[in-house]
Amino acid sequence: MAGLGNYEFHLGIAAISWVNDDIPGLGDHYSLDQILGEMREIGYEATEMGRTFPRNLEELKAILGKHEVTLASKFVGTQFSNLQHKEQEVRDFEEWVRFLKDMECEYVIVCEMGNSMHWDRDDPDKAKITAPSEAQWQSMVEGLNEAGHIAKKYGLELVYHPHAGTIVEQREDVDRLMAETDEDAVSLLYDTGHAFFGNYDPMDQLTRYYDRIKYVHYKDVREDIWNKTIKENLTFREAVLEGLFTVPGDGCIDFEPVLEELMKRGYRGWTVVEAEQDPDVAPPYKYAKMAKDHLDETMEKVQEKYGEKAGR
Repeated sequence: MAGLGNYEFHLGIAAISWVNDDIPGLGDHYSLDQILGEMREIGYEATEMGRTFPRNLEELKAILGKHEVTLASKFVGTQFSNLQHKEQEVRDFEEWVRFLKDMECEYVIVCEMGNSMHWDRDDPDKAKITAPSEAQWQSMVEGLNEAGHIAKKYGLELVYHPHAGTIVEQREDVDRLMAETDEDAVSLLYDTGHAFFGNYDPMDQLTRYYDRIKYVHYKDVREDIWNKTIKENLTFREAVLEGLFTVPGDGCIDFEPVLEELMKRGYRGWTVVEAEQDPDVAPPYKYAKMAKDHLDETMEKVQEKYGEKAGR
């Protein structure tokens, strides 16, 4: 994606638009060859490792190389808040860091799954979030700090992903996590859609934590489904299946100020389109192209605005 002056926006798209990681079963009929081929045809540079990607390094490098797509990162679910399993969780995390290092990645995406409705080790079929005890919260903070320093040892940056359906979902959760974690160890993944879901104005989160934001997810929200989610108290999974999330340009979030802020600040990291949708309802190629077109058009508007300010 073109940048302005010395600013360069590197644009990728997560495979979750084709094969859903949060709701296994959605999109399983898409082959990885088709997914990567369509990404590259549309013009995306990179992707994130999904659940159908090979875990063998050589196989993964071969198929990515075939399609000239870079691996930007992988979402690693952790359960540092689980006092019983914390030590094993740290060991498992380090294994993933080694893997990503071998794939020449610079970032590891982390999300705490303990007490959440996403793959809690002790209760994988939970229907709602369980509020963590103070001991569990502090265990998570300590685990994230330790994990962040492990990532640094391998030359990677830990970027924490606040996520709907987890114990770091709402605005107050994000603020507390940022206040209590070591800023040298734990950076923030800025996700426009999950910020919105957590009652955080996306622009407010971006400006408030810009110095800790090292990775960006572009996600839009359908306002009518959001209103239904609130009215009917839908869970995250229910809201996704209803069509809450979509790609930039198809929802209520204005991406022009987001791109303008990133440009103004000289952001240099990955920006990745990531929209949890049912691929049988939202055809992946169509929506991936819609996102790319919208972001390119929006960037051109921002560039023109800056050009006018500079007298060019």
